[in-house]
Amino acid sequence: MEFCPKCGKVMILKKKSSNSTLVCPRCGFEKKAEEVVVTNVVKKRSKPSPLTIESGEEEKVLPTTTDVVCPKCGNREAYWWSIQTRSADEPMTLFFRCTKCNHTWREYG
Repeated sequence: MEFCPKCGKVMILKKKSSNSTLVCPRCGFEKKAEEVVVTNVVKKRSKPSPLTIESGEEEKVLPTTTDVVCPKCGNREAYWWSIQTRSADEPMTLFFRCTKCNHTWREYG
C-alpha cells in the first residue's frame, strides 16, 4: 500500500499493458510502480438489502407478525424489518412483506 505524497490518499494500481502505475484517485498524481507484489485480493461482498430479498429460502429468516393486514390481499401475516430511512431523530420505517401474495409496503413510525 502506498500513499500519495501530495494529498495522502491511498494510491490505486493501474495496469497499462506491460507496465504498472500507481494513481491517486483524489488529485491524479501518478507514479511508476517499481515492484508490485499482490498477496491477497479481497472482493467486497454486498449484503443483500431486505428490500431486495426474493421469496424463497432467504425470506424464512425474517420475523413474522400477525398485527398487520395486507392492503392487497387482506392476509393477516407478514414478514417485517426496519430501516432508518430518515434522519436519526426520526423513528424507524417498518417494512412488511405479505406471506401470501409477497406484496411489500411500509409504515412510518
